[in-house]
Amino acid sequence: MEKMLFLRQSSLALLLSVISAGALAQAQAAPKTFEPQSGQPGKDVVWVPTPQALVDKMLDIAKVTASDYVMDLGSGDGRTVITAAKRGARAAGIEYNPDMVELSKRNAAKEGVTAKATFVKADLFESDFSKASVITMFLLPDINIKLRPKILELKPGTRIVSNTFTMGEWQDDETATVDEKSGCTSYCTAHLWIVPAKAEGTWKLPQGELTLKQSFQMITGTLKNGANSVPIANGRLRGDQISFSAGSAQYAGRINGGTIEGSVKGSSAGSWSATRPGK
Repeated sequence: MEKMLFLRQSSLALLLSVISAGALAQAQAAPKTFEPQSGQPGKDVVWVPTPQALVDKMLDIAKVTASDYVMDLGSGDGRTVITAAKRGARAAGIEYNPDMVELSKRNAAKEGVTAKATFVKADLFESDFSKASVITMFLLPDINIKLRPKILELKPGTRIVSNTFTMGEWQDDETATVDEKSGCTSYCTAHLWIVPAKAEGTWKLPQGELTLKQSFQMITGTLKNGANSVPIANGRLRGDQISFSAGSAQYAGRINGGTIEGSVKGSSAGSWSATRPGK
């Protein structure tokens, strides 16, 4: 009897050992869900999440609508892309960390916006974002400046929004902040740039000549009418829209490649047009 009891106990011990080993193997084999950590290193910058209040503000000042295509450069956990998609826009995130890409896809699925929000693993400097109408980013100033030449080649009117960091001597067109009451305690400033048209050069008018020099969205130059030449003032571009004053007249117009069509207010009220040879 004692022998049988011993055998039963041994069999039970063996069974428990097998079950424990199997459970341990399953626990070891189960993949651990990726959890991002603020400050974790990335290819070009460390990852720090943009406060949701500032995500909303960035999309607000860019005036994102359902007709926009938003691209987030360094999309992290996908929150900016997902927020844009919730507004009805098509949105895409470019992210180098594959774990973050998969996390973003899961987050988009949870929010029910996978039809509008997409994510790809890619290098910012090798990516094409020419189809975007709005670009958002939270990158360091030196990365912004490296991307700046590519950004300036985008279609005039493309809106660029950056969390906190600027574009060097390219001054922003608008700045907005959110305060602590809105749930933002750090990195709470949004900068907006509108990609300007290329206006520099000599433009021919029916009665004269307009010569422009351009520094990003700022323009200077002279307007010549017959023998009379006056410097322009308050010259500015906002996308393909141009405005300046010459003497007592205020000019506004739209640049379309090598032509400008617009209106004049003041002493010479009416319409005006100009063409740029070779464009």
